Amino acid sequence: MKINRSIQYIVLSTASLFLQNCNTNAKKEAATETAVVPKAEYYTAADFNTVEKYDVHVHINAIDSTFINQAKKDNLRLLTVNVNSLRPVEEQRAVALKLVKEFPDRLHFATAFNLNNWGTEKWLPQTIAYLKESFDQGAIAVKIWKNIGMELKDANGKWVMIDDARFDSVLNFIEKNNITVLGHLGEPRNAWLATDSMTIRGDKQYFTEHPQYHQFLHKENPSYEDQINARDNMLKKHPNLRFVGAHLGSLEWNVDELAKRLDQFPNMAVDMAARIPHLQVQSVKNWQKVHDFMIKYQDRIIYATDHGVDPKSNFEGVNKEVHDVRVSDWKFFVTDEEMTVPDFSEKFRGLKLPKEVVDKIYRTNAKKWFPGI
Repeated sequence: MKINRSIQYIVLSTASLFLQNCNTNAKKEAATETAVVPKAEYYTAADFNTVEKYDVHVHINAIDSTFINQAKKDNLRLLTVNVNSLRPVEEQRAVALKLVKEFPDRLHFATAFNLNNWGTEKWLPQTIAYLKESFDQGAIAVKIWKNIGMELKDANGKWVMIDDARFDSVLNFIEKNNITVLGHLGEPRNAWLATDSMTIRGDKQYFTEHPQYHQFLHKENPSYEDQINARDNMLKKHPNLRFVGAHLGSLEWNVDELAKRLDQFPNMAVDMAARIPHLQVQSVKNWQKVHDFMIKYQDRIIYATDHGVDPKSNFEGVNKEVHDVRVSDWKFFVTDEEMTVPDFSEKFRGLKLPKEVVDKIYRTNAKKWFPGI
């Protein structure tokens, strides 16, 4: 059968053009995919000093410049946190204000309120007045401490938890002033375990030295679940309150449990103060889960250490320890190198988070969750 040469030419030309178009479209699609999914960029361990960082949970209770100067060398800005503990909150605030005035570009402070006159008509007006005075003096957060839920009782001997209605007016006042609550409510779950069962050496040491907080020894006290439930109930009552759960929100032992709360409470973030080893010990068994948690909740996690100084501190020793911990933390977040830390014996691997995630954890989340820092 003979084929007209003109028809044959048209068919071949059309086929050739079709193939050329297919190749061109394929190249365009490949280029588009490359543009949409750029290769992630990473920091290295050597970048530690070059990147501006924040530590949103330190305790500076001495008129000492060496701690702040070490932070400057490490390229960190600090939030020093007052706590309603043994040292009067008024004294802590006075120290913070003096240092903030001396280092306005390096230091901010979080205030706290005491529980003097709790259960009387005096407590609420004195607390509101003290907070207002603190806000006027530059406080950008309010620390609520574990003594609520672990020490405070009413006149009838009943435990007072953070979801008690008598705290509502204070929390509403804080929210109205656009101030962040930094809440250390409860303790790490290790506190309810025997010392030999604790996962972190630091917890073993702390609760050995502070048996009053070792809840395993105090079965009559509220349970771990009671502490978490009270905090969660408080957040349900105050959904618009900007809340940062100190110490990974006392859910340090399980990133899945922490993720549930972050999903439930959109105005909740967490700092990592003194709880990074808990992430590291979880990564020994399931590196991918911890890595993916950090990626998914990258807007809700803030770097912090819980380090600090008081008048009795060995300042040189503290500053060296603080620097070493900061460098180790940085290595954990930015590299995938094999590591060890003093808190447990197993080896683990760094998370090697992308630059964008590291910048949020170390800097932009601090600015988002603590306006004015």
